[in-house]
Parts: sequence; structure tokens; C-alpha cells
Amino acid sequence: MLRRGCSFLVRSCERGVAVGARSFSADAPAVAAVDSTFVEAWKKIIPNLDPPKTLLSYMRPRPPTPSSIPSKLTVNLALPYSSVISSKEVDMVIIPATTGQMGVLPGHVATIAELKPGILSVHEGNDLTKYFVSGGFAFIHSNSHTDIVTIEAIPIDRIDSALVQKGLAEFTQKLNSASTDLEKAEAQIGVDVHSALNSALTS
Repeated sequence: MLRRGCSFLVRSCERGVAVGARSFSADAPAVAAVDSTFVEAWKKIIPNLDPPKTLLSYMRPRPPTPSSIPSKLTVNLALPYSSVISSKEVDMVIIPATTGQMGVLPGHVATIAELKPGILSVHEGNDLTKYFVSGGFAFIHSNSHTDIVTIEAIPIDRIDSALVQKGLAEFTQKLNSASTDLEKAEAQIGVDVHSALNSALTS
């Protein structure tokens, strides 16, 4: 009984987040709304407890999609502990998606892209800033806003190539001597990240 109740609440919460019953989109709604179906279903099961807030309750409303494509792309780059770029208007970003390098310009179609370790390039006029990102996700919205979330984002000019080479050698040795699946997985991640760092520095 408890398992069925939990499953129902999970499904209800998912419906509560997917407000509007639209097809897939990376956009948050212009105005956050409350899913009355979810609230009614919750009250039938747990009438003495207020329903939980969905993720939309904590999100700032996004500006509506403009009628014409703007000249600039608004970018946010966030880490778990800080914000690297906040609402900055740029010409283009190039992200290291798992499917390959992806250029994002104003007016890009709404997309969610998984990132792999690699170079994130931010183009602003004649200025080019490059970060090495360890992975993460890019949320590209149809209103020419792009949110990029990652664990680490390091400016390329702050990376020590000697330490990268040392780390690559150490993780390669660990991979060759690993005896368990966990050790192999951890070592492989280290090899992949340091290989991507090495490639970024030599390209």
C-alpha cells in the first residue's frame, strides 16, 4: 500500500512539474502556475498536509520568447558553489556536448545538451574566453537564454600543463593496475578528464 502511494505521489509530482501538458521544451513558463489536478489528487490522499511545492515554485519567470531574434545571447554559467557568468550578453558560445562541439547563437532552438569534459568558448565581439568544463548540462531556451551548469569551470590560462601530464600518467597507471570494476571506473574517469585537458591545451 505504501509503495503504491509513493508511486502515485511521484507520478503526481512529475505532472505537477510538467505544467501545461506541452510537448518537450527546455523553457520554463513565462509565469509559474499551480497544477490544480496535482493539488486535488494530493488532498484526496493526504488532506491534513499541505502539498509540496514543485520546482516551478522556486524559479524566476523567464522573459517571453521575443517575436524577432535578438542580436545577443544571454548566458549563465553556474557551479555548485559560485556563479562564473551571470546574465551576460554575448555573441555565441561553443559547448562541448557529448554529441560533438555545439555552437549556440541567438534564436537557437530549445535544447538540453549533456556536456563532456572539454572546452567551453564564450565569444563576445573580438573577445574570446575559454573555460575547461568537467561535464554537466546546457539548457538552451527559445528566448535566447542559455544556462550552463557544471561541477568545475577553469579558465584555460590557469591550467598547468605539467600537472596535467603528471595526472594523466598517474591515472593511466592506476587503470592498468586496477583489479576491481570500481577501481577501473574511477581510473577511467581520471584518464578521460586528463586526456581532455591535455587535448585542450595542445589544440
